Amino acid sequence: MNTVKDYIKTHKERFLEELIQLLKIPSISADSAFEKDVLLTADVIKSSLEEAGCDRVEICDTPGYPIVYAEKIISNDLPTVLVYGHYDVQPPDPLELWTSPPFEPVIKPTEVHPEGAIFARGSCDDKGQMYMHVKAFEYMIKEDKLPCNVKFMIEGEEEVGSESLAWFVPRNREKLANDVILISDTGMIANDIPSITTGLRGLSYVEVEVTGPNRDLHSGLYGGAVANPINILTKMIASLHDENNYITIPGFYDNVENLSKEERAEMAKAPFSLEAYKEALDIDSVYGEKGYTTNERNSIRPTLDVNGIWGGYTGEGAKTVIASKAYAKISMRLVPNQDWEGITQLFKTHFEVIAPKGVKVKVTPHHGGQGYVTPINTIAYKAASKAYKQTFGKTPIPQRSGGSIPIVSLFEKELESKTILMGFGLNSDAIHSPNEHFGVWNYLKGIETIPWFYKYFTELKT
Repeated sequence: MNTVKDYIKTHKERFLEELIQLLKIPSISADSAFEKDVLLTADVIKSSLEEAGCDRVEICDTPGYPIVYAEKIISNDLPTVLVYGHYDVQPPDPLELWTSPPFEPVIKPTEVHPEGAIFARGSCDDKGQMYMHVKAFEYMIKEDKLPCNVKFMIEGEEEVGSESLAWFVPRNREKLANDVILISDTGMIANDIPSITTGLRGLSYVEVEVTGPNRDLHSGLYGGAVANPINILTKMIASLHDENNYITIPGFYDNVENLSKEERAEMAKAPFSLEAYKEALDIDSVYGEKGYTTNERNSIRPTLDVNGIWGGYTGEGAKTVIASKAYAKISMRLVPNQDWEGITQLFKTHFEVIAPKGVKVKVTPHHGGQGYVTPINTIAYKAASKAYKQTFGKTPIPQRSGGSIPIVSLFEKELESKTILMGFGLNSDAIHSPNEHFGVWNYLKGIETIPWFYKYFTELKT
C-alpha cells in the first residue's frame, strides 16, 4: 500500500482538475431552475465511476433526482463496502458575500490551509469528499490493491431531505446489501488532530406562515388597530426559548439522552480553544443553553434556530405597510431518541396554540431525520482508526457531530448496516455559507487514507 502516496503525487493535478470541473456545475437541488444541472452532475459522476473501474454503473430513476449506483464485485466470499455520498449542493446565497463566484472554483491559501483550498459551493459538502472515494477506488483498481467488494450510491437530494433515497433504499435491499456503509460528509477536529464522527443529530425542518389582514395595509391608517403578522411572528419565535435558552415547546425534551458526567468528561478531552473559536467567528461571546459547554451545545443537545424570516417590504427605500403575511423557516437539530416526526408535531401544535387572536398560523413540515450514534467497538471503527493512524501518525478521537445526515438511521433500519463516518473537512470550511472551501491537503489526504480503511476492514472481517 506504500504506493498510494506516489499515485497521488503523479495524478495530483488531474485529481484537482476533475474536481474543479465537477464543482463548476450548479447542482442546486432546492431550486428547480437548476434541474438540468443536477441531472448533468449525475451523468458526470456516472462517467467518473466508469473510468475509475466499476464493472456496473447505472443511473437509477426515482420520483425525484436520480441515484448513481455502481459496483465492483470481485468475490462473493469477501466483504462489501457501500460508499454513500451526494452530488447536490446548497444554494449559494447571499452571492454578494462570496469573494469569488460560487461556481467558478479557485484555489487560494488561507490561514488554516496555507497550501491552498478550493473555494466553491460543494467543495467540502459533499462533492469534494465524495470524489475522494472515486479517486481512492481508482487507485485501488489501477494498482490492483482492491481487497474487497465495493458499491457506490450517490444521490442528488441530500440537501433537501433525501426523500427519493428513502423511496429507493427499501426497494433495492438486495442490490445495496453490504457489510458496512462508508460516508465522508463530516469533518475532523484539525489537520493535526484526526477524529471520527460517532454521533449525528437528527433534524426537523419546518416553514411557518402567519396571516393577518386580507391585504397589505397602510401603516398609518391601520397601525395599532390590527395585528401586524411580522410583529406577531417575531414575538412567537422569541417565546420559543426561555431566559436560559431552554426550548419551551412542551414535551420537547422528553426523550433527550442526558450523558453522564464521565461521558461529558471524555468529550471535554478533545482540544478546543474558546478564544480561537470566538476569534474565528468575530464574536465577543458564545451563546446557548445554560449549563453546557460550547462543544456540548453543538453536539449532544437539541437546538431550535430560525434559518430565514421575511415579510412586508424589503426593497430599497421606504414603503409604510403592515404586511398581510409573514414567514419563517425553522430547523430543530435533535439528539438520538428524539423522533423527528414526533417533534415536528409538537412544534406544530405549540406554534398554533401560542398564536394570538387576529392572525392565522400555518405550519408546513419540509423534511427531517433521526439522530444516530455508532459504537466505537465495531470492526469498521477499528479499521477506520487504524487507517487514520497509518496516514496521520495519530489515533483519531471519537467525536459527536452537531450536523445531521438523516439517511444514516434509514440505512440501519432498512439495510441493517452500521455506518462509519470518515470526514476530512474542517469546521472552518464554511459549508452552507458563502466562501465554502476544502483544503487541497485534506482532499488528497482523504484519497490517501481511504484505501487503508479497505485493507484493514477486510483483514479484520475475514
